[in-house]
Amino acid sequence: MHSYRFKQFGNIEHLELHQEEMPTLEAREVLIRVRATSLNYRDLAIMKGEYTLPSQPGHIPLSDAAGEVIQIGKRVERFKVGDRVVNTFMPRWFGGAFQASAYDELYGSDRDGWLTEYKVVSEESLISLPDYLSFEQGATLPCAAVTAWTALNGDRPVKAGETVLTLGSGGVSLFAIQLAKSIGARVIATTSSAAKSAELKALGADEVINYVQHPEWNEEVLRLTAGRGVNRVVEVGGPGTLNQSIRSICIGGELALIGFVARDAVAIDFFSLFKSAARFRTISVGSREDFEQMNRALVQHKIIPVIDSVFPFAEAKQAWQRFNSRQNVGKVVISH
Repeated sequence: MHSYRFKQFGNIEHLELHQEEMPTLEAREVLIRVRATSLNYRDLAIMKGEYTLPSQPGHIPLSDAAGEVIQIGKRVERFKVGDRVVNTFMPRWFGGAFQASAYDELYGSDRDGWLTEYKVVSEESLISLPDYLSFEQGATLPCAAVTAWTALNGDRPVKAGETVLTLGSGGVSLFAIQLAKSIGARVIATTSSAAKSAELKALGADEVINYVQHPEWNEEVLRLTAGRGVNRVVEVGGPGTLNQSIRSICIGGELALIGFVARDAVAIDFFSLFKSAARFRTISVGSREDFEQMNRALVQHKIIPVIDSVFPFAEAKQAWQRFNSRQNVGKVVISH
């Protein structure tokens, strides 16, 4: 079989294709013929040596995949040969409150990821792929979609009629728009161009703010909410956007802290933070239980993941280059 590995971090040219032995099964493991993978911002951070958690070169990259079960161990109970499956982002977090140990074995950093033709994993680290989705669509779900779902739910789910703010046009933000609209929420989105604005509105965003034209975009958020602010911010930017997100939240709202895409760090506006009486919740993707709940919502509303482009396995480097360009709207997928 063939697998890609980074011989060292730094740039995409270090991604190399290897001929490797087929993996072997243990009793509660399944062999997956990987059919598709997708890229996340985390994968770029690992590749550039900027990931916030420890990672070592040499691992197979990518954390998100969909495929077909082609062999099962003798004690496997959850799946059978021929089942279509997707992996969970954290293979040992099945449900309940987040535990720090879930960070111990993450695909692409602590263990081999999914940019390979065949992979053996525990049956417990997989869930069924909804019938209406293709392998390519399914491969977009484990990180971005589950993160968006968790950001909108938790112990204080967004309700119909509430307002959600999303930032940019990355995978998490696009799923957040789709999921929030399925709930009946109003969505205000930010983006950088007229073309992307049109795409976000087509996806369901009620209002779109061009943050190039409106650098102080939180003022536009307040204008669009009659000065009240939004009930939930899906905050993917990090240090570069956090203060404006704080100023955009309503009294008693919730700010879901997810990413670090915008790295221009500034001092936190503590006055606005305290004045908001808002709740801050860090999002670590989600558990297998969260994923299963989200899938039920996807099936109910027939939500279709937004895919920017699909590259064949042989052109994996081109897929990374497309994603690294930051010009994509939607997920960049590799078909295996």
